[in-house]
Amino acid sequence: MGTNTVLYRLKRSLFLSVGCCLSIYGFSQSTVIEPGSSQILRHLCKNIGPRLSGSANAQKAVEFGYNQMKAYRFDTVFLQPVMVPHWERGPVEKVVANGKSLRVKALGGSVGTDDGTVQAEVIEVKSFTELEKLGAEKIKGKIVFFNRPMDPKYKDTFQAYSGAVDQRGEGAVRAARQGAVAVLVRSMTLRLDQFAHTGALRYLDSVPKIPAAAISTEDAQWLSENLSTGTVSVSMELSCRQLPEALSYNVVGEMRGTRYPDKYIVVGGHLDSWDVGEGAHDDGAGVAQSLEALRLIKTSGYKPLHSIRCVWFMNEENGNRGGQKYAFLADSLKEMHCAAIESDRGGFMPEAFSIESTDSVIAAWQKFLPQLKSSGISELYAGYGGVDIGPLKKVFPEISLLGLVPNSTHYFDYHHADTDVFEAVNPQELQKGAEAMFMLIKLLDQELN
Repeated sequence: MGTNTVLYRLKRSLFLSVGCCLSIYGFSQSTVIEPGSSQILRHLCKNIGPRLSGSANAQKAVEFGYNQMKAYRFDTVFLQPVMVPHWERGPVEKVVANGKSLRVKALGGSVGTDDGTVQAEVIEVKSFTELEKLGAEKIKGKIVFFNRPMDPKYKDTFQAYSGAVDQRGEGAVRAARQGAVAVLVRSMTLRLDQFAHTGALRYLDSVPKIPAAAISTEDAQWLSENLSTGTVSVSMELSCRQLPEALSYNVVGEMRGTRYPDKYIVVGGHLDSWDVGEGAHDDGAGVAQSLEALRLIKTSGYKPLHSIRCVWFMNEENGNRGGQKYAFLADSLKEMHCAAIESDRGGFMPEAFSIESTDSVIAAWQKFLPQLKSSGISELYAGYGGVDIGPLKKVFPEISLLGLVPNSTHYFDYHHADTDVFEAVNPQELQKGAEAMFMLIKLLDQELN
């Protein structure tokens, strides 16, 4: 067992032995509110706001989560320290094309423009193949505009997102390899509107880091139309910057099992959000639902056979450090995990659970559907569990990972944008998702051994 794991075990033991001891970490007491998924979400959105990893708001959210779980009188509540990236957007995001100000958001992790302005002609591409075909001869010194829309043919809008999001994640590296000086990326949304949608990009140390920003779909259309008839010159000024990593925490609340206390079922979402809007659907809804699910277990009087944990993971958006740290500690502490449930697809009406497990397990669990029907669940099918719980699969290969699947029609209207606010979430639909997870936890608790 490594030194860090030993220290964590000792600190956790101290944490649990003295009860409410936020002072160990230099925390202060924060507000405790009335129970309910909507009340939790309202506080996260309106009293704390956006919660980018490493920010003061992320720290406030950790303190709030800890105090709220203590107020619910779970058997144990503790924090898992985790170092996270700390990127700041800065006050300046200015992109002007042929005299028109475009509505943009720097992509998360982007470098700034070095206290100056990048000025260059724009060249539009729809794919990496097209970019590479043009090559350095035509790309060098230009600003590359990636303009491949999300495909509206998919009922599951996450499929449409998957078909377009590589431009955001990899576009800056691909363009820089051909000599581009900056990147503009069409926002990841199916709507034609005025809001830029941010999100993470990935750099490589071996490739020059160039500034990158998302552009609203209305402005993307305008830019494309103008490029079809002539040359467009753009000036870009971004004041974003990467700071040293910061200390943050996963927040964990636990109900001890009566028969299998050393075997765990986890339910959770990610506490961090992007620094725009209020992080309501992504993923305030998920953390509110997971906490409410555990509270419903306690208030119902149900005595779980396995230990049940609610985990508010930190840093899903730009690193997944919280998910990785949770899995590492579970492995180091020999905490056997049997199942994990994640909500990270918005607070809309629940429709299904997707399951990462064997075909035989998924087939056997179809018997849960009659009990889940009242909360809106009509399907249990093979699919992705979630980013935060994903690392548990590497540690516990036999674990089943389950993702709450709400109706996704309007999710990307709000995703990573200024529009992702509390008012965009329907309280009744949000609560239905919490109830679905509550019922699923009970069913899994009785099924697993």
